[in-house]
Amino acid sequence: MTGNPFELVGLQPRINTTVAPVKRRHGRLPVVSMILLGLILLGCLFAELFMNHDPLYLNLSNLSSPPSSSFWFGTDPMGRDIYSMIWYGGRISLLIGLLSAALSTAIAVIYGSISASAPKAVDDGLMRFAELVMSIPSILTVIFLQAVIGQSNPFALATVIGVTSWMNMAKIVRTEVQRIRKSTYIEAARTMGAGFWYILFKHLLPGLIPAIMFMVVTNIGAAIGTEATLSFLGIGLPVETVSWGSMLSQADRALMTGNWWLIVIPGLFLVATLVCITDIGNYIRKENNRKCSNL
Repeated sequence: MTGNPFELVGLQPRINTTVAPVKRRHGRLPVVSMILLGLILLGCLFAELFMNHDPLYLNLSNLSSPPSSSFWFGTDPMGRDIYSMIWYGGRISLLIGLLSAALSTAIAVIYGSISASAPKAVDDGLMRFAELVMSIPSILTVIFLQAVIGQSNPFALATVIGVTSWMNMAKIVRTEVQRIRKSTYIEAARTMGAGFWYILFKHLLPGLIPAIMFMVVTNIGAAIGTEATLSFLGIGLPVETVSWGSMLSQADRALMTGNWWLIVIPGLFLVATLVCITDIGNYIRKENNRKCSNL
């Protein structure tokens, strides 16, 4: 008889069941979107270096001309060079996007911070009001305010879009402020007599920027799209004000006459810009969620 007679039956060597940690794959940097958006921004900012015609000149001898060696992207029904209008008009569209995003961000930060710092009854009332405004289709609110203002210029349009796109961001700001304001340094600042505005700009705002940055970027793209939609409906910028939206406002005429370049070329620039902005905004959102999950 061999072996240990007292050896326990079924006793097996211990197996290491520790599973090696799986490396989490994070979203890759949207290099293509950043490069493409950067090229579009540079082209719009330095439009004079790219334009080969005066974008406001009415060339009556070349009305609705197709793309050619003289007019690379063709001309519109008023004889204006579309290639030059793309770069020149992009300034207006991007300006509207930036101004409206800045305005909506300012409203959201102040509104959300006040709601988070107010008593529970006031906080509930402010949030119910924000949800009520959110329940109304934003395009209807924009159309109503645009009709009330009665002005069709980039600043008025940016203001209208900005005051109707702050609600979602305000809810995020409120949540973040409620979390940050319980920190020790906030309590210390309040104990030392710091006021609301000092705490907001000195302590709360630096902590809010990472959480709302993706919404700021998204709002820029949404504002550009809204401007194009309003111009297409005929209640945005007038045709004589060159922007991507006002160029697309001639789409109905282009469809009836078969002038495809009036729709396709401005539409491609608009869609490419919105897709790039959305892609960058999604990357910022994923990175912020990853950092929050690691805390």
